[in-house]
Amino acid sequence: MPAAAYEGKECVCQFKRGVCDQTCVRDMLDTPFYIACLKLRGRRCLVIGGGELGLEKTEGLLACDGDVTVISPDVGPELEELAREGSIRWERREYAGAEDLEGVFMVIACTDSTDTNIRIYDDAERRAMLVNIVDVPPLCNFILPAIVRTGPLAIAISTAGASPALAKRMKREISAQFGEDYARLAIMLNDVRGWAKGTLPTYQDRKEFFESIVNGSPDPIQLIRDGDEAQLLDIIARAKDQFAPATA
Repeated sequence: MPAAAYEGKECVCQFKRGVCDQTCVRDMLDTPFYIACLKLRGRRCLVIGGGELGLEKTEGLLACDGDVTVISPDVGPELEELAREGSIRWERREYAGAEDLEGVFMVIACTDSTDTNIRIYDDAERRAMLVNIVDVPPLCNFILPAIVRTGPLAIAISTAGASPALAKRMKREISAQFGEDYARLAIMLNDVRGWAKGTLPTYQDRKEFFESIVNGSPDPIQLIRDGDEAQLLDIIARAKDQFAPATA
């Protein structure tokens, strides 16, 4: 949420200004964020809040195979169905305190209570764990970018909170440009990673091998778009012959 959106509204963060004076977001655009891709499969992830935002965050975690628990007295029909089918656990209650974070890797909260949000953030920070209080930047130690996801490809777009609307536009445009054809090329290149690691002795050798395919002529993306994967497989085979070390 952009800083201007807070000005003049009720303070919802730990600064407790009464009426927001933007203290909490003043340095957002000057904050360098370390971009990383987290492996969530099998890790315990906690969502506190069962409204539309709770559903959005839950679906994002499930897409990455997170082990999701939702804590909320009430949830919408979609979350209720996910609980019924066993995709998530739903604990029908309010946040109880630090004990709810025991063994949890990440917590995302979207409650209507400022005091509860502050308590969740403080409890998580004391455990040095990942915490995001949705739309309250000073109560987050990580932010969630807009994601374009196609097969194995994931492209993250972040405006450091300056403009979610701009991030959504960029997401639409990037999604249109980098679609299924790029995902298909990624899969085909992954199929030869084992050969490259087992055959090519150095990182530089492997880098040159893959770049010769990705940046070569004819363009591998265009070949996929034209339905000519056979020619692309021939190019990969020739590259393997070219880069394989000579045998004695």
